[in-house]
Amino acid sequence: MNLEIPYKYTEVIDLALDTIEKDKQALIFVNTKSSSEAQAERISKKNKKTNQALDILADEILNILSSPTKQCKRLSECVRKGIAFHHSGLNSKQRELIEDNFRNGLIKIICCTPTLAAGLDLPAYRTIIKDLKRFTRRGMQFIPVLEYLQMAGRAGRPKYDKIGEAICIATSEKQKEEILEMYIKGKPEKIFSKLSAEPVLRTYVLSLISTGLVNSKKQLFEFFSKTFFAHQYGDIQKMESLLLKVVDLLKNWNFINVEENSNSMFQSADSLNEENKYVATLLGKRISELYLDPYTANKLIEGLQKEQEKNDFSYLHLISNTLEMMPLLSIRKSDYEKLEEKLSLNEDYILDTDLFFDDHYYLLSTIKTAFFFEQWINEMTEDRIFEKFNVRPGEIKFKIDVADWLLFSCYELSKVLMLKSNLNVLTKLRLRLKYGVKEELMSLVKIELIGKVRARKLFDSGIKNIKDLKNIGLETLKSIVGEKTAINIKKKIQMG
Repeated sequence: MNLEIPYKYTEVIDLALDTIEKDKQALIFVNTKSSSEAQAERISKKNKKTNQALDILADEILNILSSPTKQCKRLSECVRKGIAFHHSGLNSKQRELIEDNFRNGLIKIICCTPTLAAGLDLPAYRTIIKDLKRFTRRGMQFIPVLEYLQMAGRAGRPKYDKIGEAICIATSEKQKEEILEMYIKGKPEKIFSKLSAEPVLRTYVLSLISTGLVNSKKQLFEFFSKTFFAHQYGDIQKMESLLLKVVDLLKNWNFINVEENSNSMFQSADSLNEENKYVATLLGKRISELYLDPYTANKLIEGLQKEQEKNDFSYLHLISNTLEMMPLLSIRKSDYEKLEEKLSLNEDYILDTDLFFDDHYYLLSTIKTAFFFEQWINEMTEDRIFEKFNVRPGEIKFKIDVADWLLFSCYELSKVLMLKSNLNVLTKLRLRLKYGVKEELMSLVKIELIGKVRARKLFDSGIKNIKDLKNIGLETLKSIVGEKTAINIKKKIQMG
Protein backbone atom coordinates (compact mmCIF):
# COMPACT_ATOMS: atom_id res chain seq x y z
CA MET A 1 0.00 0.00 0.00
CA ASN A 2 1.44 3.36 -1.04
CA LEU A 3 0.42 6.58 0.67
CA GLU A 4 1.54 9.40 -1.59
CA ILE A 5 1.11 13.13 -0.98
CA PRO A 6 0.61 14.55 -4.47
CA TYR A 7 -1.37 17.39 -5.96
CA LYS A 8 -4.66 15.73 -6.84
CA TYR A 9 -4.78 16.49 -10.55
CA THR A 10 -1.18 16.42 -11.77
CA GLU A 11 -0.11 13.45 -9.68
CA VAL A 12 -3.09 11.34 -10.71
CA ILE A 13 -2.23 12.06 -14.34
CA ASP A 14 1.44 11.22 -13.71
CA LEU A 15 0.49 7.95 -12.00
CA ALA A 16 -1.77 7.06 -14.91
CA LEU A 17 0.94 7.82 -17.50
CA ASP A 18 3.49 5.86 -15.45
CA THR A 19 1.12 2.89 -15.44
CA ILE A 20 0.85 3.06 -19.23
CA GLU A 21 4.66 3.29 -19.57
CA LYS A 22 4.94 0.10 -17.52
CA ASP A 23 2.45 -1.50 -19.94
CA LYS A 24 0.10 -2.02 -16.98
CA GLN A 25 -3.48 -1.00 -16.27
CA ALA A 26 -5.14 1.08 -13.57
CA LEU A 27 -8.54 1.91 -12.14
CA ILE A 28 -8.89 5.47 -10.84
CA PHE A 29 -11.75 5.88 -8.36
CA VAL A 30 -13.48 9.26 -8.00
CA ASN A 31 -16.69 10.20 -6.20
CA THR A 32 -18.95 11.48 -8.99
CA LYS A 33 -19.88 10.71 -12.59
CA SER A 34 -18.79 14.15 -13.81
CA SER A 35 -15.42 13.77 -12.04
CA SER A 36 -14.81 10.42 -13.76
CA GLU A 37 -15.41 12.03 -17.15
CA ALA A 38 -13.25 15.09 -16.41
CA GLN A 39 -10.40 12.96 -15.02
CA ALA A 40 -10.41 10.63 -18.04
CA GLU A 41 -10.37 13.63 -20.37
CA ARG A 42 -7.40 15.19 -18.55
CA ILE A 43 -5.38 11.98 -18.78
CA SER A 44 -6.28 11.34 -22.43
CA LYS A 45 -5.03 14.78 -23.44
CA LYS A 46 -1.62 13.96 -21.95
CA ASN A 47 -1.34 10.44 -23.36
CA LYS A 48 0.19 10.37 -26.84
CA LYS A 49 -0.17 6.63 -27.47
CA THR A 50 -2.89 5.45 -29.80
CA ASN A 51 -3.44 2.75 -32.43
CA GLN A 52 -5.87 1.56 -35.09
CA ALA A 53 -7.65 -0.87 -32.75
CA LEU A 54 -8.47 2.01 -30.39
CA ASP A 55 -9.83 4.07 -33.31
CA ILE A 56 -12.14 1.20 -34.29
CA LEU A 57 -13.32 0.80 -30.68
CA ALA A 58 -13.83 4.56 -30.32
CA ASP A 59 -16.03 4.63 -33.43
CA GLU A 60 -18.06 1.67 -32.15
CA ILE A 61 -18.63 3.36 -28.79
CA LEU A 62 -19.58 6.63 -30.52
CA ASN A 63 -22.28 4.96 -32.61
CA ILE A 64 -23.95 2.79 -29.94
CA LEU A 65 -26.88 5.22 -29.87
CA SER A 66 -28.67 6.13 -33.09
CA SER A 67 -27.98 9.79 -32.28
CA PRO A 68 -24.65 10.10 -30.38
CA THR A 69 -24.84 12.38 -27.35
CA LYS A 70 -22.16 14.77 -26.08
CA GLN A 71 -21.26 12.09 -23.52
CA CYS A 72 -20.81 9.52 -26.32
CA LYS A 73 -18.48 11.89 -28.18
CA ARG A 74 -16.51 12.65 -25.03
CA LEU A 75 -16.07 8.96 -24.21
CA SER A 76 -15.10 8.15 -27.79
CA GLU A 77 -12.33 10.75 -27.81
CA CYS A 78 -10.94 9.43 -24.52
CA VAL A 79 -10.99 5.83 -25.78
CA ARG A 80 -8.91 6.82 -28.84
CA LYS A 81 -6.09 7.37 -26.35
CA GLY A 82 -6.70 4.15 -24.42
CA ILE A 83 -8.49 5.93 -21.57
CA ALA A 84 -12.14 5.49 -20.56
CA PHE A 85 -14.62 6.62 -17.95
CA HIS A 86 -17.18 4.25 -16.46
CA HIS A 87 -20.32 4.99 -14.43
CA SER A 88 -24.02 4.13 -14.28
CA GLY A 89 -24.85 6.97 -16.67
CA LEU A 90 -23.31 5.13 -19.62
CA ASN A 91 -25.27 2.96 -21.99
CA SER A 92 -24.96 -0.70 -20.91
CA LYS A 93 -23.33 -1.68 -24.23
CA GLN A 94 -20.73 1.07 -23.78
CA ARG A 95 -19.95 -0.19 -20.27
CA GLU A 96 -19.64 -3.73 -21.61
CA LEU A 97 -17.22 -2.63 -24.36
CA ILE A 98 -15.07 -0.73 -21.86
CA GLU A 99 -14.91 -3.69 -19.45
CA ASP A 100 -14.14 -6.22 -22.22
CA ASN A 101 -11.42 -4.07 -23.75
CA PHE A 102 -9.89 -3.39 -20.36
CA ARG A 103 -9.72 -7.16 -19.84
CA ASN A 104 -8.00 -7.68 -23.18
CA GLY A 105 -5.52 -4.88 -22.45
CA LEU A 106 -6.57 -2.41 -25.15
CA ILE A 107 -7.88 0.16 -22.66
CA LYS A 108 -5.22 0.99 -20.08
CA ILE A 109 -6.97 3.37 -17.68
CA ILE A 110 -10.55 3.51 -16.44
CA CYS A 111 -11.69 6.50 -14.38
CA CYS A 112 -14.73 5.29 -12.51
CA THR A 113 -17.15 5.70 -9.64
CA PRO A 114 -17.09 3.14 -6.76
CA THR A 115 -19.80 1.02 -8.44
CA LEU A 116 -17.04 -0.62 -10.51
CA ALA A 117 -15.44 -1.92 -7.30
CA ALA A 118 -18.20 -4.45 -6.69
CA GLY A 119 -18.57 -7.71 -8.57
CA LEU A 120 -16.17 -7.21 -11.49
CA ASP A 121 -12.84 -9.03 -11.79
CA LEU A 122 -10.57 -6.76 -13.85
CA PRO A 123 -6.80 -6.87 -14.53
CA ALA A 124 -5.78 -3.71 -12.65
CA TYR A 125 -2.15 -3.52 -11.54
CA ARG A 126 -3.02 -0.29 -9.73
CA THR A 127 -6.05 1.22 -8.12
CA ILE A 128 -5.71 4.93 -7.53
CA ILE A 129 -8.23 6.17 -4.99
CA LYS A 130 -8.46 9.88 -5.62
CA ASP A 131 -11.52 10.65 -3.49
CA LEU A 132 -12.07 9.18 -0.04
CA LYS A 133 -14.93 11.55 0.74
CA ARG A 134 -18.41 11.78 -0.72
CA PHE A 135 -21.11 14.43 -0.46
CA THR A 136 -24.01 13.37 1.79
CA ARG A 137 -26.89 15.12 3.53
CA ARG A 138 -24.40 15.93 6.28
CA GLY A 139 -21.92 17.43 3.85
CA MET A 140 -18.65 15.81 2.76
CA GLN A 141 -18.09 12.58 4.68
CA PHE A 142 -15.42 9.85 4.58
CA ILE A 143 -16.52 6.69 2.77
CA PRO A 144 -16.90 3.46 4.82
CA VAL A 145 -13.85 1.26 5.38
CA LEU A 146 -15.62 -1.60 3.59
CA GLU A 147 -15.97 0.53 0.48
CA TYR A 148 -12.29 1.50 0.61
CA LEU A 149 -11.36 -2.20 0.89
CA GLN A 150 -13.53 -3.03 -2.13
CA MET A 151 -11.71 -0.41 -4.22
CA ALA A 152 -8.21 -1.25 -2.95
CA GLY A 153 -8.93 -4.94 -3.47
CA ARG A 154 -9.31 -4.44 -7.23
CA ALA A 155 -5.51 -4.13 -7.53
CA GLY A 156 -3.33 -7.16 -8.21
CA ARG A 157 -6.01 -9.76 -8.82
CA PRO A 158 -4.43 -13.26 -8.60
CA LYS A 159 -5.72 -14.20 -12.04
CA TYR A 160 -3.84 -11.32 -13.68
CA ASP A 161 -0.92 -10.05 -11.53
CA LYS A 162 1.45 -11.34 -8.87
CA ILE A 163 1.41 -7.98 -7.07
CA GLY A 164 -0.76 -4.88 -7.08
CA GLU A 165 -0.63 -1.30 -5.83
CA ALA A 166 -3.46 0.53 -4.13
CA ILE A 167 -2.62 4.23 -3.94
CA CYS A 168 -4.55 6.78 -1.89
CA ILE A 169 -4.19 10.46 -2.70
CA ALA A 170 -3.34 12.74 0.23
CA THR A 171 -2.54 16.46 0.07
CA SER A 172 -0.74 16.86 3.43
CA GLU A 173 1.07 14.90 6.15
CA LYS A 174 -1.95 15.35 8.38
CA GLN A 175 -4.26 13.83 5.77
CA LYS A 176 -1.78 11.02 5.20
CA GLU A 177 -1.92 10.10 8.89
CA GLU A 178 -5.71 10.39 8.84
CA ILE A 179 -5.97 7.94 5.93
CA LEU A 180 -3.47 5.60 7.58
CA GLU A 181 -5.44 5.42 10.83
CA MET A 182 -8.89 5.35 9.28
CA TYR A 183 -8.38 2.94 6.39
CA ILE A 184 -5.08 1.06 6.59
CA LYS A 185 -5.40 0.31 10.29
CA GLY A 186 -9.18 0.73 10.51
CA LYS A 187 -11.66 -2.07 11.05
CA PRO A 188 -14.42 -2.79 8.52
CA GLU A 189 -17.95 -1.88 9.55
CA LYS A 190 -20.41 -4.58 10.56
CA ILE A 191 -22.59 -6.02 7.84
CA PHE A 192 -26.36 -6.06 8.25
CA SER A 193 -29.02 -8.44 7.02
CA LYS A 194 -31.08 -7.04 4.16
CA LEU A 195 -34.15 -8.29 6.01
CA SER A 196 -33.65 -5.43 8.45
CA ALA A 197 -35.03 -3.15 5.72
CA GLU A 198 -38.83 -3.07 5.95
CA PRO A 199 -39.49 -3.25 2.18
CA VAL A 200 -37.40 -6.42 1.93
CA LEU A 201 -39.04 -7.95 5.00
CA ARG A 202 -42.55 -7.21 3.70
CA THR A 203 -41.69 -8.71 0.31
CA TYR A 204 -40.19 -11.89 1.82
CA VAL A 205 -43.07 -12.51 4.24
CA LEU A 206 -45.63 -12.22 1.43
CA SER A 207 -43.48 -14.46 -0.80
CA LEU A 208 -43.21 -17.15 1.88
CA ILE A 209 -46.97 -17.15 2.41
CA SER A 210 -47.91 -17.01 -1.28
CA THR A 211 -45.63 -19.95 -2.16
CA GLY A 212 -46.95 -22.02 0.78
CA LEU A 213 -43.57 -22.31 2.50
CA VAL A 214 -45.12 -20.62 5.54
CA ASN A 215 -48.80 -20.93 6.47
CA SER A 216 -48.96 -20.07 10.18
CA LYS A 217 -47.44 -17.83 12.80
CA LYS A 218 -45.50 -20.75 14.22
CA GLN A 219 -43.95 -21.59 10.84
CA LEU A 220 -43.20 -17.92 10.20
CA PHE A 221 -41.28 -17.60 13.49
CA GLU A 222 -39.46 -20.88 12.94
CA PHE A 223 -38.30 -19.84 9.47
CA PHE A 224 -36.97 -16.44 10.52
CA SER A 225 -35.40 -17.77 13.74
CA LYS A 226 -32.83 -19.57 11.55
CA THR A 227 -31.83 -16.49 9.56
CA PHE A 228 -28.87 -14.13 9.95
CA PHE A 229 -31.50 -11.46 10.55
CA ALA A 230 -32.56 -13.21 13.79
CA HIS A 231 -28.95 -13.69 14.85
CA GLN A 232 -28.23 -10.01 14.30
CA TYR A 233 -31.52 -8.75 15.75
CA GLY A 234 -30.82 -10.57 19.02
CA ASP A 235 -34.16 -9.90 20.68
CA ILE A 236 -36.36 -12.71 19.33
CA GLN A 237 -39.54 -11.36 20.91
CA LYS A 238 -39.08 -7.98 19.23
CA MET A 239 -38.39 -9.69 15.92
CA GLU A 240 -41.56 -11.75 16.28
CA SER A 241 -43.51 -8.60 17.09
CA LEU A 242 -42.14 -6.97 13.93
CA LEU A 243 -43.15 -9.99 11.85
CA LEU A 244 -46.69 -9.87 13.23
CA LYS A 245 -46.93 -6.18 12.29
CA VAL A 246 -46.00 -7.13 8.73
CA VAL A 247 -48.66 -9.88 8.74
CA ASP A 248 -51.26 -7.36 9.98
CA LEU A 249 -50.34 -4.97 7.16
CA LEU A 250 -50.64 -7.69 4.55
CA LYS A 251 -54.01 -8.68 5.99
CA ASN A 252 -55.29 -5.06 6.08
CA TRP A 253 -54.25 -4.60 2.45
CA ASN A 254 -56.15 -7.82 1.51
CA PHE A 255 -52.98 -9.52 0.28
CA ILE A 256 -53.44 -12.42 2.71
CA ASN A 257 -56.25 -13.96 4.71
CA VAL A 258 -55.82 -15.31 8.25
CA GLU A 259 -58.17 -18.30 8.45
CA GLU A 260 -59.18 -19.53 11.89
CA ASN A 261 -59.23 -23.27 12.58
CA SER A 262 -62.93 -24.15 12.95
CA ASN A 263 -62.08 -27.47 14.63
CA SER A 264 -60.29 -25.87 17.53
CA MET A 265 -63.23 -25.21 19.90
CA PHE A 266 -61.61 -27.21 22.74
CA GLN A 267 -58.15 -25.66 22.36
CA SER A 268 -56.73 -22.80 24.39
CA ALA A 269 -56.71 -19.28 22.94
CA ASP A 270 -52.91 -19.43 22.53
CA SER A 271 -53.13 -22.75 20.70
CA LEU A 272 -55.90 -21.47 18.48
CA ASN A 273 -53.79 -18.47 17.51
CA GLU A 274 -50.84 -20.73 16.67
CA GLU A 275 -52.98 -22.77 14.28
CA ASN A 276 -54.54 -19.85 12.38
CA LYS A 277 -53.70 -20.39 8.74
CA TYR A 278 -52.07 -17.75 6.52
CA VAL A 279 -53.31 -17.89 2.90
CA ALA A 280 -52.37 -15.45 0.14
CA THR A 281 -55.24 -13.92 -1.82
CA LEU A 282 -55.22 -13.93 -5.63
CA LEU A 283 -54.11 -10.30 -5.45
CA GLY A 284 -51.36 -11.11 -2.94
CA LYS A 285 -50.01 -13.95 -5.11
CA ARG A 286 -49.82 -11.68 -8.16
CA ILE A 287 -48.01 -9.00 -6.17
CA SER A 288 -45.48 -11.56 -5.00
CA GLU A 289 -44.98 -12.80 -8.58
CA LEU A 290 -44.35 -9.20 -9.67
CA TYR A 291 -41.62 -8.85 -6.97
CA LEU A 292 -43.29 -5.69 -5.71
CA ASP A 293 -42.90 -4.34 -2.21
CA PRO A 294 -46.43 -4.81 -0.77
CA TYR A 295 -46.38 -1.18 0.40
CA THR A 296 -45.76 -0.03 -3.17
CA ALA A 297 -48.47 -2.39 -4.46
CA ASN A 298 -50.98 -0.90 -2.04
CA LYS A 299 -50.09 2.66 -3.12
CA LEU A 300 -50.46 1.70 -6.79
CA ILE A 301 -53.81 0.01 -6.14
CA GLU A 302 -55.13 3.05 -4.27
CA GLY A 303 -54.17 5.26 -7.21
CA LEU A 304 -55.57 2.93 -9.86
CA GLN A 305 -58.88 2.70 -8.00
CA LYS A 306 -59.31 6.48 -7.77
CA GLU A 307 -62.48 7.53 -9.56
CA GLN A 308 -61.18 10.76 -11.04
CA GLU A 309 -60.08 11.96 -14.44
CA LYS A 310 -56.65 10.59 -15.34
CA ASN A 311 -54.13 11.54 -18.00
CA ASP A 312 -50.69 10.18 -18.94
CA PHE A 313 -49.09 12.26 -16.22
CA SER A 314 -51.36 10.62 -13.61
CA TYR A 315 -49.83 7.20 -14.23
CA LEU A 316 -46.28 8.49 -14.69
CA HIS A 317 -46.52 10.34 -11.41
CA LEU A 318 -48.06 7.34 -9.64
CA ILE A 319 -45.05 5.14 -10.47
CA SER A 320 -42.63 7.98 -9.68
CA ASN A 321 -43.94 8.13 -6.10
CA THR A 322 -42.56 4.69 -5.18
CA LEU A 323 -39.60 3.30 -3.27
CA GLU A 324 -38.62 1.34 -6.38
CA MET A 325 -38.07 4.58 -8.32
CA MET A 326 -35.54 5.88 -5.78
CA PRO A 327 -33.43 7.91 -6.07
CA LEU A 328 -35.80 10.46 -7.55
CA LEU A 329 -34.40 13.22 -9.72
CA SER A 330 -32.79 15.93 -7.61
CA ILE A 331 -34.00 19.51 -7.81
CA ARG A 332 -31.79 22.43 -8.79
CA LYS A 333 -32.56 26.03 -7.88
CA SER A 334 -33.45 26.76 -11.47
CA ASP A 335 -36.06 23.96 -11.42
CA TYR A 336 -38.43 25.28 -8.76
CA GLU A 337 -40.48 27.71 -10.82
CA LYS A 338 -41.01 25.26 -13.68
CA LEU A 339 -41.90 22.39 -11.30
CA GLU A 340 -44.38 24.53 -9.37
CA GLU A 341 -46.01 25.41 -12.69
CA LYS A 342 -46.10 21.71 -13.69
CA LEU A 343 -47.64 20.82 -10.33
CA SER A 344 -50.29 23.50 -10.73
CA LEU A 345 -51.23 22.30 -14.23
CA ASN A 346 -51.56 18.66 -13.12
CA GLU A 347 -52.86 19.05 -9.57
CA ASP A 348 -56.29 17.66 -10.46
CA TYR A 349 -54.76 14.58 -12.12
CA ILE A 350 -52.41 13.49 -9.33
CA LEU A 351 -53.65 10.26 -7.77
CA ASP A 352 -51.84 10.41 -4.41
CA THR A 353 -53.18 13.60 -2.82
CA ASP A 354 -51.56 12.76 0.56
CA LEU A 355 -48.32 14.03 -0.97
CA PHE A 356 -49.61 17.61 -0.81
CA PHE A 357 -49.45 17.54 3.00
CA ASP A 358 -45.97 16.02 3.31
CA ASP A 359 -42.48 17.20 2.38
CA HIS A 360 -42.86 19.72 -0.45
CA TYR A 361 -39.34 19.06 -1.74
CA TYR A 362 -40.18 15.36 -2.07
CA LEU A 363 -43.43 16.23 -3.86
CA LEU A 364 -41.51 18.34 -6.38
CA SER A 365 -38.97 15.51 -6.81
CA THR A 366 -41.81 13.16 -7.79
CA ILE A 367 -43.14 15.82 -10.17
CA LYS A 368 -39.71 16.22 -11.79
CA THR A 369 -39.28 12.46 -12.20
CA ALA A 370 -42.74 12.13 -13.81
CA PHE A 371 -42.01 15.21 -15.95
CA PHE A 372 -38.82 13.53 -17.19
CA PHE A 373 -40.80 10.46 -18.29
CA GLU A 374 -43.40 12.69 -19.95
CA GLN A 375 -40.73 14.55 -21.92
CA TRP A 376 -39.11 11.26 -22.92
CA ILE A 377 -42.37 9.91 -24.42
CA ASN A 378 -42.75 13.23 -26.23
CA GLU A 379 -39.46 12.59 -28.07
CA MET A 380 -37.03 14.79 -26.17
CA THR A 381 -33.47 13.79 -27.19
CA GLU A 382 -30.91 12.24 -24.80
CA ASP A 383 -28.75 15.38 -24.96
CA ARG A 384 -31.69 17.64 -24.14
CA ILE A 385 -32.77 15.30 -21.33
CA PHE A 386 -29.27 15.56 -19.84
CA GLU A 387 -29.31 19.36 -20.08
CA LYS A 388 -32.81 19.73 -18.62
CA PHE A 389 -32.96 16.89 -16.08
CA ASN A 390 -29.28 15.94 -15.55
CA VAL A 391 -30.06 12.33 -16.51
CA ARG A 392 -27.45 10.53 -18.63
CA PRO A 393 -28.27 7.92 -21.32
CA GLY A 394 -27.49 4.94 -19.06
CA GLU A 395 -29.62 6.43 -16.30
CA ILE A 396 -32.43 7.01 -18.80
CA LYS A 397 -32.36 3.31 -19.66
CA PHE A 398 -32.35 2.30 -15.99
CA LYS A 399 -35.27 4.59 -15.10
CA ILE A 400 -37.26 3.43 -18.12
CA ASP A 401 -36.72 -0.23 -17.18
CA VAL A 402 -38.01 0.46 -13.65
CA ALA A 403 -40.93 2.45 -15.04
CA ASP A 404 -41.83 -0.35 -17.45
CA TRP A 405 -41.83 -2.88 -14.59
CA LEU A 406 -44.08 -0.62 -12.49
CA LEU A 407 -46.44 0.14 -15.38
CA PHE A 408 -46.67 -3.58 -16.17
CA SER A 409 -47.44 -4.14 -12.48
CA CYS A 410 -50.19 -1.51 -12.69
CA TYR A 411 -51.59 -3.33 -15.73
CA GLU A 412 -51.56 -6.71 -13.95
CA LEU A 413 -53.09 -5.28 -10.76
CA SER A 414 -55.80 -3.59 -12.83
CA LYS A 415 -56.61 -6.95 -14.46
CA VAL A 416 -56.95 -8.72 -11.10
CA LEU A 417 -59.09 -5.89 -9.73
CA MET A 418 -61.19 -5.62 -12.94
CA LEU A 419 -60.20 -1.96 -13.46
CA LYS A 420 -60.55 -2.19 -17.22
CA SER A 421 -60.42 1.57 -17.85
CA ASN A 422 -56.70 1.56 -16.99
CA LEU A 423 -55.62 -1.19 -19.38
CA ASN A 424 -55.52 0.56 -22.75
CA VAL A 425 -53.67 3.66 -21.55
CA LEU A 426 -51.12 1.54 -19.63
CA THR A 427 -50.43 -0.56 -22.74
CA LYS A 428 -49.82 2.58 -24.81
CA LEU A 429 -47.63 4.17 -22.12
CA ARG A 430 -45.38 1.11 -21.93
CA LEU A 431 -44.83 1.14 -25.68
CA ARG A 432 -44.19 4.89 -25.75
CA LEU A 433 -41.72 4.59 -22.87
CA LYS A 434 -39.87 1.77 -24.62
CA TYR A 435 -39.26 3.82 -27.77
CA GLY A 436 -39.52 7.38 -26.42
CA VAL A 437 -42.17 8.48 -28.92
CA LYS A 438 -45.48 10.29 -29.18
CA GLU A 439 -48.60 8.20 -29.70
CA GLU A 440 -48.71 9.06 -33.40
CA LEU A 441 -45.52 7.03 -34.04
CA MET A 442 -46.65 3.84 -32.28
CA SER A 443 -47.63 1.96 -35.42
CA LEU A 444 -44.27 2.73 -37.06
CA VAL A 445 -41.86 1.98 -34.20
CA LYS A 446 -43.35 -1.48 -33.79
CA ILE A 447 -41.98 -2.37 -37.25
CA GLU A 448 -38.53 -3.97 -37.13
CA LEU A 449 -35.66 -1.74 -38.39
CA ILE A 450 -37.65 1.43 -37.70
CA GLY A 451 -36.67 3.16 -34.48
CA LYS A 452 -37.49 6.49 -32.94
CA VAL A 453 -35.51 8.69 -35.35
CA ARG A 454 -36.57 6.92 -38.56
CA ALA A 455 -40.19 6.77 -37.43
CA ARG A 456 -40.24 10.54 -36.97
CA LYS A 457 -38.67 11.10 -40.41
CA LEU A 458 -41.20 8.81 -42.04
CA PHE A 459 -44.18 10.34 -40.24
CA ASP A 460 -43.11 13.88 -41.12
CA SER A 461 -42.85 12.72 -44.76
CA GLY A 462 -46.47 11.55 -44.70
CA ILE A 463 -45.81 7.86 -44.06
CA LYS A 464 -47.84 7.04 -40.95
CA ASN A 465 -48.38 3.27 -40.93
CA ILE A 466 -47.43 -0.04 -42.55
CA LYS A 467 -49.96 0.50 -45.36
CA ASP A 468 -48.18 3.72 -46.33
CA LEU A 469 -44.83 1.90 -46.26
CA LYS A 470 -46.15 -0.75 -48.64
CA ASN A 471 -47.45 1.86 -51.06
CA ILE A 472 -44.46 4.20 -51.11
CA GLY A 473 -41.92 3.79 -53.90
CA LEU A 474 -38.49 2.41 -53.04
CA GLU A 475 -36.65 5.47 -54.38
CA THR A 476 -38.74 7.80 -52.24
CA LEU A 477 -38.13 5.61 -49.18
CA LYS A 478 -34.37 5.65 -49.91
CA SER A 479 -34.38 9.44 -49.86
CA ILE A 480 -35.91 9.39 -46.36
CA VAL A 481 -34.06 6.59 -44.52
CA GLY A 482 -31.13 5.73 -46.77
CA GLU A 483 -30.65 3.06 -49.43
CA LYS A 484 -29.69 0.03 -47.33
CA THR A 485 -32.37 0.63 -44.67
CA ALA A 486 -35.05 1.26 -47.31
CA ILE A 487 -34.29 -2.02 -49.10
CA ASN A 488 -34.32 -3.96 -45.80
CA ILE A 489 -37.61 -2.37 -44.73
CA LYS A 490 -39.26 -3.27 -48.05
CA LYS A 491 -38.01 -6.87 -47.77
CA LYS A 492 -39.31 -7.11 -44.20
CA ILE A 493 -42.76 -5.83 -45.17
CA GLN A 494 -43.00 -8.19 -48.15
CA MET A 495 -42.07 -11.16 -45.93
CA GLY A 496 -44.98 -10.46 -43.67
